Amino acid sequence: MKKSFYLLFTFLVISFSVQAQSKNEKAVAEAVANLRKGMLDGDKDLLDQVTSANLSYGHSNGKLEDKATFIQVLASGENDFVTMDVTDQTIKLLNKNTAIVRHNFSAQTNNGGTPGSTKLGVLLVWQKEQGKWKLVARQAFKLV
Repeated sequence: MKKSFYLLFTFLVISFSVQAQSKNEKAVAEAVANLRKGMLDGDKDLLDQVTSANLSYGHSNGKLEDKATFIQVLASGENDFVTMDVTDQTIKLLNKNTAIVRHNFSAQTNNGGTPGSTKLGVLLVWQKEQGKWKLVARQAFKLV
């Protein structure tokens, strides 16, 4: 009887922890989708909501931006995404407050009136701040 109780208890604990992880993964995926939408629309408010005050945003050419610069460049249209596709996304929760997201990123751009395209790999670090997932760091790299 005790053995059955312990097995049932263990099963329930594992079920709840797996369910909690799935909820966090889903919340991180939603935050990534909101980041993508904010970048496509140049939506200052949405970008502000999904990024941490401590944001470090790295481009594939080595250029680094803080939160204010990242938002200003997109909201002003200096960097203008016409299309943006994210593929092969993985989400790894390091703990209940930190997640790493990797994906491939392809986009059509119109930066400064000059059409272009890009294909990159991206690493994102997300942290839960006051119950909401915020982008803390992003680094892009050229795909080989």
